Amino acid sequence: MLDYAALHALAAVVREGSFERAARALNVTPSAVSQRVKLLEERTGGALLVRGQPCVATEAGLQLCRHVERVGMLEHELRDALPALGMGGGEANERVTVRVAVNADSLATWFMAAAAAFAAQEEAALLDLSVDDQDHTAERLRSGAVLAAVTALAEPVAGCNSEALGTMYYVAAASPEFVKRHFAKGVGARTLASAPSLVFDRKDRLQARWVRRICHRNVETPRHWIPSPNAFVEAACAGMGWGMHPASMVADAMREGTLVELVPGSTLPVPLYWQQARAAPQLLKRLGAAVRAAATSGPHALA
Repeated sequence: MLDYAALHALAAVVREGSFERAARALNVTPSAVSQRVKLLEERTGGALLVRGQPCVATEAGLQLCRHVERVGMLEHELRDALPALGMGGGEANERVTVRVAVNADSLATWFMAAAAAFAAQEEAALLDLSVDDQDHTAERLRSGAVLAAVTALAEPVAGCNSEALGTMYYVAAASPEFVKRHFAKGVGARTLASAPSLVFDRKDRLQARWVRRICHRNVETPRHWIPSPNAFVEAACAGMGWGMHPASMVADAMREGTLVELVPGSTLPVPLYWQQARAAPQLLKRLGAAVRAAATSGPHALA
């Protein structure tokens, strides 16, 4: 039999990032957490954690964390079906954490409606959202770091289902003053090579994809790095540079003339998909239902 007290200790260290915070979450001493993890490592015959700031799981540790999370979801369902069993040691200990990867623009627009709806109906479940580029969230699902993901990858990750959510459209936009200053002679390879652009992070390829579509070749552009969706829009409105913005997020700014499109009618479509384990517990399936509902309704709904 597996030692589930030790497994919960390991999962808490990975989730919280340190033995001290894991101890507070479990309401035990740090030495108790350390001892449980040590015994589990002795039993498995290898390291389950890389000690550091933060502590991270090894591949073997991730496998055990995934197992204990799925067991937690199954126990959650069993408590709903058979409440007389009275499993768990208190409300806090009965909560299960669901780890999901989502791209920043979805999180800043439509996804929080899904998260809020899920949290409202599943009070014993907690969400652990990690942010990554839509072209890379599937890698987190593939590695087992998350149980579900919003991704631009249509092909299902091994062992997962993939369902189309809709398309997020991006518009290349900047302030009218910026356009007048940098693109008075038109938008082309030469002007784009000198006009500052806004890029979210090193994984963000949207600007490069749009430039290639407009110029039919790669063009190296000057870049401001701004890893915040809201600050990204503010920077564009302030005239720092041009960037690719979710159309629904800048609709008001475009309507008011605070931002203008660089090349009218040149929106860039990015289809998004929801991927989760094929043999998903009901808790994860209910999260998927909330995600699908939010993606297709509301002011930021996908097309």
